[in-house]
Amino acid sequence: MQTIKRIFWIYLLLLTGLWWFTDQTDWSSLSGLFSWRAVLMQYTGVLGIGVMSVAMVLAVRPVVLEPHLGGLDKMYRLHKWLGISGLVLSVSHWLMAQVPKWLVGWGLLERPARPPRPALPADSIQQFFIDQRPLAESIGEWAFYAAAALMVLALIKRFPYRYFFKIHHLLAVAYLALVWHSVVLLRFDYWSGVLGPAMAVLMTAGSVAAIMVLFRRVAVNRKVMGEVASIVRHDALNVLALDIQLKGRWAGHDAGQFAFVTLHEDEGPHPFTISSAWTGDGRIQFIIKALGDYTRTLADRLRVGDPVKVEGPYGRFNFQSEAPRQIWVGGGIGITPFISRLKALAQQGDGKAIDLFHTTAVYDPEAIGLLERDAQAANVRLHVLWDERDGRLDAERICQTVPDWRDADVWFCGPSAFGQALKRDLTALGLPGARFHQELFEMR
Repeated sequence: MQTIKRIFWIYLLLLTGLWWFTDQTDWSSLSGLFSWRAVLMQYTGVLGIGVMSVAMVLAVRPVVLEPHLGGLDKMYRLHKWLGISGLVLSVSHWLMAQVPKWLVGWGLLERPARPPRPALPADSIQQFFIDQRPLAESIGEWAFYAAAALMVLALIKRFPYRYFFKIHHLLAVAYLALVWHSVVLLRFDYWSGVLGPAMAVLMTAGSVAAIMVLFRRVAVNRKVMGEVASIVRHDALNVLALDIQLKGRWAGHDAGQFAFVTLHEDEGPHPFTISSAWTGDGRIQFIIKALGDYTRTLADRLRVGDPVKVEGPYGRFNFQSEAPRQIWVGGGIGITPFISRLKALAQQGDGKAIDLFHTTAVYDPEAIGLLERDAQAANVRLHVLWDERDGRLDAERICQTVPDWRDADVWFCGPSAFGQALKRDLTALGLPGARFHQELFEMR
């Protein structure tokens, strides 16, 4: 989280710095609302299209960035922050464009006379941009309305995922319209400054990504077809263990990674953690809890032999660290990446001392028995905490159970608030924040 927070703010400051060094405005000469409005509209326009461009690039899931950003889950969190920033900046930009017009129309403000523009050759690029301004302004306004509506819908968790999946790609159309708006309306002298090349690269990269989204070319080389090989129900936990037999080439995966799984085309891909170790036989397993409208229907809809599309693998929740000891915490269905790691360690150990804490609201003897078997095979100490019997797991209990916890890395997967509380308390006790690893398994 700290990495993407730094990247987010550094990026905004970098764009601001490029704009500041490029803009040739004599700030002492600015007087009145309209002169300040002209400058600030350029600034918000630069920031707005800048954050939207990076958000669009991240939307195509570029795996090359995963090591630098901490995995696709962190990339999607950055994508969300950039999208919200783009919405705020776009609304600010639109208000600066519209409010003075309203005030003039209401007779509350007088628009100053515009100085005459210098004569330009009719065939010059700058004159072409000037001629395109009315169209670019109109296109930009309507694209803003569409983008704002789509971004707001993306932030409403109650908006069903199956509809979100179908309409969210329309943001690519709005983005391309806003690129045209920005190219035409960006101050012409900006293109010859340090800002110009940066904006050209950002908007080109964003446009390529938008076209990939529109033509369904996202991660085409990471998609594999398969079929449902077996379904095991754990009704007490509202969980399905789903085995998939892949039919195409799968590059393999590390324990802790996840994939986007399309079980029904009308619903689209959903991210699920892979709960099996890779053995090269083309078979992978997902443990899916009935948490949402769609996953609650899977027990009735899925049949052995159903076609499946799997895209991935993604994620950097890979248990790689220099510490000789690890502490794992799996809250509820958050146990799935640890199951995968247990199976991998059973095949080949890594010599680390490991304690696994699994908290559960429902005690299912059959599921716990399977977990105990996997933990024993991997030589991992398992601590099962049933909420009703054992109460809530906290940092104090972890420290009491693992006396040398200061030498450990902590790997957490589960409810976000639970993870944040554990991290806060463990860091207060002296654990370095960089040694607490938490997957942000939330893709919208």
